[in-house]
Amino acid sequence: MNDEVVVRVFDIVGGPLCVSADDGQAVHDKIAPLLRAGRKVAISFDRVETMISAFLNAAIGQLYGEFAEDRIREQLSVRDMAQEDLDLLKRVVENAKTYFRDPERYRKAVQPISDDDNEE
Repeated sequence: MNDEVVVRVFDIVGGPLCVSADDGQAVHDKIAPLLRAGRKVAISFDRVETMISAFLNAAIGQLYGEFAEDRIREQLSVRDMAQEDLDLLKRVVENAKTYFRDPERYRKAVQPISDDDNEE
């Protein structure tokens, strides 16, 4: 039961472009239940050509709001990812960890901007 499950992003997204938060959500929705079940998950980015942070925020970043960092580190691995995408993933993960440490602080920081937008 502890065999690693390989989640192939290309297959979930249906192509080489990972530019949609909705596609990222689909990847997340495949990964999260496996992590909850205690499975080890390897996310393969084989054949993925383009990736943006919105995709990674949805696919991986939000996991930090659901699982302890240690658990993610133990159970989740990434493979077949270009160095520039690994750099982007690192930034997404750091931002997610910071956000989920104190999400209320970020909501308060955005609130004045949102209130100003509603006054128009």
